[in-house]
Amino acid sequence: MLSNTSFNTSVGHSVLAMITSAKNSNWLHDVNISDLNSTGLSSAFIVRMKLFTLDNRLIIRKAGILANSDQQAVIKAFTQLFDVNTERGQV
Repeated sequence: MLSNTSFNTSVGHSVLAMITSAKNSNWLHDVNISDLNSTGLSSAFIVRMKLFTLDNRLIIRKAGILANSDQQAVIKAFTQLFDVNTERGQV
């Protein structure tokens, strides 16, 4: 989940990214999940910058959470995808 609780509650939807095994494809800015322990995943997966919104009523449960190092890698990919300049606060 990429969006924060305030946004999710306010609009009733959440912004998400795809998580896939993607064994036969490779997208720019794919992020390998390196620490599976906290994710609830049993094998190698990637976070793909294929973003979408989903009605919160369709989200059944939280499977896990990305480790801090994986979260930082996703943030880096996200900022590269949207060419966000975090140092100057510019988009």
